[in-house]
Amino acid sequence: MNAIMGSGILGLSYAMANTGIMGFSILLLLVASLASYSVFLLLSMCTQTAVTSYEDLGLFAFGSTGRVLVATTIIIQNIGAMSSYLLIVKSELPGAVAGLLSGAESGSWYLDGRLLLLLTSVCIVFPLALLPKIGFLGYTSSLSFFFTVYFTLVVVIKKWSIPCPLPLSSAIETLQVSNSTGDCKAKLFHLSKESAYAIPTMAFSFLCHTSVLPIYCELQSPSKRRMQNVTVTGIGLSFLIYFISALFGYLTFYDKVDSELLQGYSRYLPHDTIIMTVRAAILFAVLLTVPLIHFPVQPHQHVCFLYILDYFILNLTERTLYHHRNLGHVPWLFLAFVLAFSVWF
Repeated sequence: MNAIMGSGILGLSYAMANTGIMGFSILLLLVASLASYSVFLLLSMCTQTAVTSYEDLGLFAFGSTGRVLVATTIIIQNIGAMSSYLLIVKSELPGAVAGLLSGAESGSWYLDGRLLLLLTSVCIVFPLALLPKIGFLGYTSSLSFFFTVYFTLVVVIKKWSIPCPLPLSSAIETLQVSNSTGDCKAKLFHLSKESAYAIPTMAFSFLCHTSVLPIYCELQSPSKRRMQNVTVTGIGLSFLIYFISALFGYLTFYDKVDSELLQGYSRYLPHDTIIMTVRAAILFAVLLTVPLIHFPVQPHQHVCFLYILDYFILNLTERTLYHHRNLGHVPWLFLAFVLAFSVWF
């Protein structure tokens, strides 16, 4: 579940506003079905080839070039996802801390986004990423899932805390918020140039494929049927949570919903304690997802490095070096975080 759900949940209400309730429902169901079917194809390949790693699937299909291409693709995709998550932490955590500490001064060290990013990464993300098996992240994944459910419940409850038409105040008059009752009508279908951004947002919300095989390999009795049942259950629950949060977020703000849902709540309920806690909760949910995304990157970094070392420098046999990949666990972990920490700058 934690491999599926992440920061994408914050943008789904905006996607619904740009596609309509029915349009969003159809697209979300389509993306969820494609995600489930692609996992089915992945597990089918593993069953037919007796291979349980992505780089070996690439080797089986296209030789050593396929192995390197698969490893490179996963590295780019996962480090990009980690960077986006860390960027969210860097930009949003200072505001969450300032909201929880009402007397905080703007120049305080604990409101510096870069420093908070460094502290949370060193104290939380880095130790979790050092764990040797992905199964050890089950407890943090459960906590992250709880935070996401808490966020959804708050979105549902706060639907009746913000009236429609949206209230006008001096703090938001510059936004030219209309006070017409026509703004309180939900649209079943809507098409605009912003609708094109809905599909990437939904696709990113169901991006769990790089974690499927590591989880599959650590099952006590791995089988295609059991893993497929786990995948369908996880995608189904994620679809339900996504749809509920998107629907009630949209029905709260309608066409005035922000691309990042929590910004709207912070604008109209700036001193609400529950909104402050849910903001911190969703940030920690995002933060706890980073080690899970990083885990599949570890072997692929080693594969790419050894391929370059073998091809351009030492001309050694890849097989001999590849079996010692666990010796380089910490350097590859450090490299992944150096790349992901590009958000620092």
